[in-house]
Amino acid sequence: MSKNQSGQFIGGLLLGTAVGVVTGILIAPRSGQQTRKILKKSVAALPDLAEDISTSVQFQADRLGASTKDTWEDTLSRVREAIAAGVEASL
Repeated sequence: MSKNQSGQFIGGLLLGTAVGVVTGILIAPRSGQQTRKILKKSVAALPDLAEDISTSVQFQADRLGASTKDTWEDTLSRVREAIAAGVEASL
């Protein structure tokens, strides 16, 4: 699995978990009062979940940025070598 795919997988996993929790709470056979208590707790946990997702996304973006930079530098080096070889061949 490539780095980009693993980042997408982690993001999808976190999003799927959040959606599953909310769906499970809403369709659970509980009284309204119990469901409201659970929803209040879930809403209170949302900032932490958002922070976790944000941290994960930032980490993946940093990894992608570093990978892109390395690839760009490698490509630029090969282009420079090809230009130098072309100039040398034309002389």
